Amino acid sequence: MTSNRTYPDEAAGTFPRPPRTITDRDGREIDLRAADRDDRETLLSMYEAFDPADRAQGIPPVKEYAIENWLETVLEAENLNAIAWHDGDAVGHTMLVADREGEHELAIFVLSEYQGAGIGTELIATLLGHGQREGLEKVWLTVERWNKAAIALYQKVGFEICDTESFEIEMTIRLD
Repeated sequence: MTSNRTYPDEAAGTFPRPPRTITDRDGREIDLRAADRDDRETLLSMYEAFDPADRAQGIPPVKEYAIENWLETVLEAENLNAIAWHDGDAVGHTMLVADREGEHELAIFVLSEYQGAGIGTELIATLLGHGQREGLEKVWLTVERWNKAAIALYQKVGFEICDTESFEIEMTIRLD
């Protein structure tokens, strides 16, 4: 199958690969690493503490059983995940979820008290580097059109707007 999405002609360049450690704008050391099924309980705890106001497009889910089911899907082997850690706690999670066209959809979540410190930018870049290492080529996302901060973040990392026809904006990036 082929999608109708348009992707940039050129690859975005090389992204840093996990694991790595950064210092955020608030001076905190943040460890960024690839995630897998073994991180399920840690992520469940993070999402139970997630501010409902920071949920977008219905995710992450609110109820514990729904979070568990959602994590079961996003942590499947064909998907790539990365976690931001601070003092042993997960404070951010990003994922590349495979779709039917062989492309991957990106989603990111950072706890509210860690937002605005550069963690999201570095977490996405690290996950894209993980995707490059794994041979992924095309990544897309949707973002609510009013979410100017998220749009700016995605553009900073290298995503380009490809569709503005609906309530949400679709953005794409070519990794390889």
